[in-house]
Amino acid sequence: MILKRAVLMFIQRSQTIIDQEINPYVDQWEQEGQFPAHKLFKILGNAGFLGVNKPVEYGGLGLDFSYSVAVAEELGNINCGGIPMAIGVQSDMATPALARFGSAELKREFLQPTIMGDIVACLGVSETGAGSDVASIKTKAVRKGDELVINGGKMWTTNGTQADWMCLLANTSDGPPHKNKSLICLPMNLSGVHIARKIDKIGMWSSDTAEVFFDDVRVPCKNVIGQEGMGFTYQMLQFQEERLWGVANILTTMEKVVQETINYTRQRKIFSQPILYHQVVHFRLAELQTEIELLRSLLHRATALYIKGNNVTKLASMAKLKAGRLARELSDSCLQYWGGMGFTSDVLVSRFYRDSRLMSIGAGADEVMLSIICKYMDTLPKK
Repeated sequence: MILKRAVLMFIQRSQTIIDQEINPYVDQWEQEGQFPAHKLFKILGNAGFLGVNKPVEYGGLGLDFSYSVAVAEELGNINCGGIPMAIGVQSDMATPALARFGSAELKREFLQPTIMGDIVACLGVSETGAGSDVASIKTKAVRKGDELVINGGKMWTTNGTQADWMCLLANTSDGPPHKNKSLICLPMNLSGVHIARKIDKIGMWSSDTAEVFFDDVRVPCKNVIGQEGMGFTYQMLQFQEERLWGVANILTTMEKVVQETINYTRQRKIFSQPILYHQVVHFRLAELQTEIELLRSLLHRATALYIKGNNVTKLASMAKLKAGRLARELSDSCLQYWGGMGFTSDVLVSRFYRDSRLMSIGAGADEVMLSIICKYMDTLPKK
């Protein structure tokens, strides 16, 4: 009962922060193409939102991942996709491997200030020629004495222009592609780190996305997270949390878009009656709400299994696949009922139409999710 009351207070606090510190400025940050990450993350860090399932000794709340999912759902009340995505990178995408496998020294230097919101984190996995195909990355970290010398580049880096450090995946040997990679804590102010450009995107406007190059960047070998050569495995584990977090976050926004569409079509009339009263409209909205609830059930099942220590790669991939496809289907259907207003930038549904397209691409494209599911079903062609 005490824990339940504490969680309810925690959620109420998140609603206050969203209503007072975020949503009033979303339109401005969307126009500017960036939000003030250091300022906002410090507010969230002080409130405990950036380390919900991270160790208490490093500033976290020490709760299980289901509470991170609950926070992700609450963050879906932010009136854009870019800011929740950036928060998710900080709290649940760049830090799981560090919290689980990193040394105490690395946790003090990188994890603790990230949880407190004192520094901004980013994740460096994708490259120009290796997005969903993580095994094909080319960035190298070559050992020279007590240091690693890093050369290469990363693409589509969320928080990249504002980040203080990067959780970097790089090749640290010439071995097999699934066993030659390591995750490295990389300070972004080191000599040789170059922010090549801020990428212009069709959606997620308030979230800065960077292309980053590394030219003989030197980091101590002790900055490797966990065991050298285990980076691919660690990143696959991080993807489980990233994908579940993304599903949780987009669920709330989809519900919000459906409700706003109901409100609009109830008062907007055509042929002398509200648009909502046409059977094709209210039946379609009922179908979409049903799909949302089915996806929520899958998310909660996968989360429940995950916190018990199970591998939920298949279920997480299914949930992400369904979330991306449903977001596209829902945003297109709802936008249609807004008519000309849906084709403006003045309403939430049009912003969701732009932002949600990333769900089927980022953190593994739909086709990769299908391949993973097929692997677990043992239906892939034999080599």
